[in-house]
Amino acid sequence: MFITFEGGEGAGKSIQASLLKDFFISSGIDAILTREPGGTLFAEEIRKTLLTGEPEKIPPLTEALMYLAARADHWERRIKPALNAGKVVISDRFHDSSIVYQGFCKGVDINVLNTVYSSITNDNMPDRTYLIDIEPEIGLARSLARNNSETRFEKMDISFHRKVREAFLDLSRKYADRYLVLDGSLPISEVQKLIRADLSDFLRSS
Repeated sequence: MFITFEGGEGAGKSIQASLLKDFFISSGIDAILTREPGGTLFAEEIRKTLLTGEPEKIPPLTEALMYLAARADHWERRIKPALNAGKVVISDRFHDSSIVYQGFCKGVDINVLNTVYSSITNDNMPDRTYLIDIEPEIGLARSLARNNSETRFEKMDISFHRKVREAFLDLSRKYADRYLVLDGSLPISEVQKLIRADLSDFLRSS
């Protein structure tokens, strides 16, 4: 099973993904937690370039191709082998983030993004995607409070982050069979409870 978490900066994706992995492991289910950009040594090197520095240092198409290069390595070296071994894979961001950030919000041709993605994954899509939705102002404040160096996107104008939120919500409506939208302002434990309940229902109906 392949599960992804999506959302804007500071929405709470990482903690929910980590808690879900711990839940699977404690239930005796082999699961791994990974992230994008990243997940392999090569992809983590690309991450350093993509997420640090000033917002305009990388042109949109170059940025999109860097994400896709990282994703290709991530898929081939980590995700696909784990799925083939029967593990649950949980990823903090995946291809939907490219569609939103580089496609909808930065104007890169979405058909190009999807064509390359299809070539990388042979059209494999996540089984379930959790969108942690939150007001951009709240999410940015949370993210910047962490005091880490990966703030390139946080430095972008608030109007960009509002577009990100709306684009994710649009995707969630387009792919309603795969997406569940969760309120990121709820307590962490409550969001996790909703995720686990949804997964239980999803597995029963599969």
